[in-house]
Formats: sequence, structure tokens, C-alpha cells
Amino acid sequence: MTTKLVLASTSPFRKALLQNAGLSFVAQAADIDERAVEDTLGAMDPEDVATILAEAKAQDVSARHPGCVVIGSDQTLALESEVFHKPKDMEDARRRLLKLSGRTHQLNSAVVLARDGETLWRHVAVAHMTMRALDPGFVGRHLASVGDSVLSSVGAYQYEGEGIQLFERIDGDYFTVIGLPMLPLLAELRSLGVIDG
Repeated sequence: MTTKLVLASTSPFRKALLQNAGLSFVAQAADIDERAVEDTLGAMDPEDVATILAEAKAQDVSARHPGCVVIGSDQTLALESEVFHKPKDMEDARRRLLKLSGRTHQLNSAVVLARDGETLWRHVAVAHMTMRALDPGFVGRHLASVGDSVLSSVGAYQYEGEGIQLFERIDGDYFTVIGLPMLPLLAELRSLGVIDG
């Protein structure tokens, strides 16, 4: 395999997913203003917003890596018609968890492959996440225990850690929740001849 693979992200979680799958790649963060991109979109489905942001990241990094296949990804969280972004601070995280408490929200994980400015493939996977009813005191203790790490997540939780305690039910696979739908991604990379298969 001679095609170089680039992850348009420095997320430790996405990097770990690719490393654990045995892929050889380099990681570089995209240089885009996600909120500015969203401001140009108007009213759109959260799945479409995630795809457009993932594509913008893949295209940005693709311009700096000629001939390489670039993986762009993004995740949005929707509660009914409201779309959430990463919390600004711990108080915002506290309010977020209390708003999600006892309800089902949707995580939309988009992944896009690009090479030399051309989008090769797009995919969105969806997970439905049902939180148990959370006591405000528990939310405060939980946030004190996990710390600022929750500020890197749209849901103000990290499912792969103590955040699992917040949930009653999850419909969707682990990779979708973490933010990189691995099975469809690996299938497409095999189809393109980027990885062995």
C-alpha cells in the first residue's frame, strides 16, 4: 500500500481508534473555523451539518497533503431541534447534562474521505443516547470527578470513561459514539485500495 493516510484531527480518541485498528497514518488538525462554517449554512439537519464540517476539515488538510487520502470527521449532538456544541466551561457542562437528563439525544458522526481536493466518500452514522434521570448533586460530583476533559465533548461527557454512568440506554455502536464510524470507514478504505483487505 503506497497511499499515505492522513487524519484531519488531533483528537486522541480518533487517533486511538485508527491506531487500535492497525492503520498507519499521520494526524494534522484542520485549520477551519467550525462556527463560521455553520453560520453560512442556515437551517440544516444536524447530520448534514456534521457532514459539511467533516468535509471542510478533509478538504483543508487535503490541500496540504497532495496524493494522500485524508479522513475528515465531525460530530453533532441534537436534542429534538436543538444542536449543541462543546460546552464553554464547567457551568455550561453542568447545564448541558441537566438538560439531557432523562431524555434521548442523537449523536451524528460524519466521516469523509478526500484526496487532492476531491471528495471520495461521505458517511454519517447515528447513535441514540438515553440518559438516566440525573440528580443535580450527582451531576456536580460527577463533573468534579472527571474535570475539564468533558469540555472536549459535545455532550459534556466521555462515554468511554466515567460518562458511561450517565446512561440508561444506547442505540448505536461504540465507534459512532466516540466520533469515528470505523466499520464503514475501514470498508471504504479497503474498497479504495488504501488498506489491505
